[in-house]
Amino acid sequence: MSVLHATGLRVWFEGGVPYGLVWEGRYYRVTDTPTRLADELVGMTHPLDLQGWRFQGTDDDEVSRMFDIRRFGEEWGVVRVYD
Repeated sequence: MSVLHATGLRVWFEGGVPYGLVWEGRYYRVTDTPTRLADELVGMTHPLDLQGWRFQGTDDDEVSRMFDIRRFGEEWGVVRVYD
């Protein structure tokens, strides 16, 4: 298990796969199977050097959001959130 964090974001990983994050002061547990963002880019003619994940996170109030997170150097950041 590892924890990586950036300003305003903390992500927990197990086996290299995210299982939880704190975003804007709220903890979200991963409630689906995370998808590597690079997997969605298969078939592109110019592959990108991209480390990222898309997954659904659910907080303690059972509010769910989809998160796209990406690694920027040594830190992780939220690229997009879908309500």
